[in-house]
Amino acid sequence: MEIRSEKECIVTPLGRGLDDTDQILTAISQCGIGGKITFTEGNFNITRKMNWELRCAKVDLFGFLNFVPDVEFWLNKSNTYQVVFIQSQSSWFVVTGNDFEINAHNTGGIQGNGQVWWNYFTNHTRAGGDGRPIALTVFNATRGVVKNFLIESQPFWCNTVAESKDIVYDGMKCNATNTNAEFAGMKHSSSIVPNTDGIDTYRSDNIKLLNWDITNGDDCLVSLRNFSNPNSSNLFIKNVTCRGGNGITFGSLGQYFNLSDNVENVFMEDLTMVRLPSSVQPNMITGVYFKTFTGEIVGTPPVNGGGGTGLVQNVTVRNVHVDQVEFPVQLYQINGGNSSQTPSTLTFRGLHFKNWRGNVTGDTLVDLLCSPAVNCTDITFDNFNISTANNSMPQYFCQNVTSITGLDGSFNTYILNPV
Repeated sequence: MEIRSEKECIVTPLGRGLDDTDQILTAISQCGIGGKITFTEGNFNITRKMNWELRCAKVDLFGFLNFVPDVEFWLNKSNTYQVVFIQSQSSWFVVTGNDFEINAHNTGGIQGNGQVWWNYFTNHTRAGGDGRPIALTVFNATRGVVKNFLIESQPFWCNTVAESKDIVYDGMKCNATNTNAEFAGMKHSSSIVPNTDGIDTYRSDNIKLLNWDITNGDDCLVSLRNFSNPNSSNLFIKNVTCRGGNGITFGSLGQYFNLSDNVENVFMEDLTMVRLPSSVQPNMITGVYFKTFTGEIVGTPPVNGGGGTGLVQNVTVRNVHVDQVEFPVQLYQINGGNSSQTPSTLTFRGLHFKNWRGNVTGDTLVDLLCSPAVNCTDITFDNFNISTANNSMPQYFCQNVTSITGLDGSFNTYILNPV
C-alpha cells in the first residue's frame, strides 16, 4: 500500500520496563490518518487498552506489543473494550478504520504472555466470557490488510474480526503453547490453553485468511459466527496449518435464541492438520467440525444457551491433509445438550469435501449427527481417501441426512434416518 502523505512517525521502545502506551497512542493520533507509522525492533510495553484508528494509513511493526500480564487489572472489564458481543468477550487491542495495512514483517506482532494467564486459571474459575482479552480485534473496519503478523501466547482468542468488510489477513502465526512442565502430559493439560482460537468472525463479510500457522488448544482457525439476517459471509481461506486443538470449527451456532446465525459462501483449500506430542498439546480432534446448540434454551450465554436458528450453506473444503486426527469431518447438532431436548432448527446444506488424504487415530472418517427437525441436505464427498488405524474397516455415521453422495460402496456403517 502506498501512502502519499508526508506524515511519518517512528516509534522506538523506551526500554528498561518503561511504559510505551502513551507514545504509541500519540503516534497513532498524529499519523494514523493518511500517514505512515514505523515501530522499530524490540518490546513495547503496553499497560492499558489501545484503540488504533487507521484511515489511509500504513503501519510497519518490526517489534512486539508486549501486553504486561497484570491479570487482575485486565479482568476488570472497565480496563478492556467490549466490542465483540458474542459470549461477552473483552479486547485489549482494537484496530478500526479503512484502507489501512499493518505489516509486521514476520519479526513483530503481539506478545500476550499467556502462560501467566493459563497458570492463573488452574486454580481460578474459568468459563466463557471470563474476561481474558482477545489479542487482536479488527472492528468496524473496511478494506484493511494485516500481514506477516506473529502472536505469541495469546491468553484467549488470537484474533477476531467483527462488523467489518473486505479484510485480508495474509501471513498470521499464533502460538499458544504450554511451557509449564507441571502440566505436561497430565490429564488436565488439554485444558491448560483453553479458548485460544485462531480467529472468530462476527457480522463480517468478504474476509480472506491466507497463510496461517496455528498452534493452540482449541478451535484452530475459524470459529465462524455471523449474527445477522440476511448475511453473506463470503470467506476465503487458503494455506492453513493447524497444530493441535479442535480443528477448523463452525460454531457453536444457535447459542442465542433471538438471533439467527448465517454462514454462507465459504471456500477453504490447502489445509493441514497435525497432531503434536501429547506433552505439548494432547488434542487433535477434528479436521473440520460443525456444531450447534439444541433448539431448547438452557441457561444463558456465554456459558449456556440454545434455541437460535440460522443457515449454513455453500461450504467447500478441498485439498486437505489430516495427520492423526480423531474425526476428519464431524457435524454435531446437540453441542452442550442431549438428544432429549428440542431439536435444533439451524439448517446445513451444500457442504462439499474434495481431495482429502491422511490418517486417523481410529476408524471413524465421517460423523454427521444432524437435527431431525430439519435434516442435512446436499452433502458431497469427492476423492476422500483417509486411512484408518491398523487398516480397519472405515466407519461412516450419518443421521438425519437426506442427500449425501461420494461415500457409496466404501462404508461399513451408514445410518440414513430422515424424518
